[in-house]
Amino acid sequence: MSKRKSSRPLASRGPDAAPPLAKPLRIIGGKMRGRSILYSGDPRTRPMKDRLREAVFDVLATAVVGKHVIDLFAGTGALSLEALSRGAVRATLIERHFPTARLIEQNVAQLEIGDRVRVHAGDAFLWPRQQRDWDDFVQPPWLVLCSPPYAFYTDRTADMVALISGLCRRAPAESEFVVEADQRFDFALLADLGQWDVREYAPAVLGFHRIRPPA
Repeated sequence: MSKRKSSRPLASRGPDAAPPLAKPLRIIGGKMRGRSILYSGDPRTRPMKDRLREAVFDVLATAVVGKHVIDLFAGTGALSLEALSRGAVRATLIERHFPTARLIEQNVAQLEIGDRVRVHAGDAFLWPRQQRDWDDFVQPPWLVLCSPPYAFYTDRTADMVALISGLCRRAPAESEFVVEADQRFDFALLADLGQWDVREYAPAVLGFHRIRPPA
């Protein structure tokens, strides 16, 4: 498992910091670059900073193209919408906060991409067990985006590892996984899945993993 520190650190926020004021979100690359994304400013939703979002897609590069995005803790949906803008073909977004899930649907309608997006208003930890028609997920390969509240990595460590591991073992070959955590999470807990490219963008830590074809 490789671990690299980014040369572009991000400003950190202490646990007692006041939530930021809502700011307009925009897609930062691809065909929909510059398009606005509605954001409620609800403190339960933590939009990924633009610089970190850009870092994710700089690393993925063309690996986004042709993928089925599975966004486990979708929040604003900005990550999935960014992926669709950059060449992903469809997306499944899971968000347990119903008002936020409805806002994602509004963004999807506004961007006129409803034929490529499915929003599931429910718990990401339960979603794999509730999913009945896995035939819809056989192809194309996935781009799994996992950007939960950081507290889940300490309060629900076993659940997080089980969720990521279960989807890795089910994913088609050439699928890509992007896991955002902070320094409290030990990516060695996922080492049995294979190599992870772990990069630090303080306070965030990003882990990238590709599902290799069978030997």
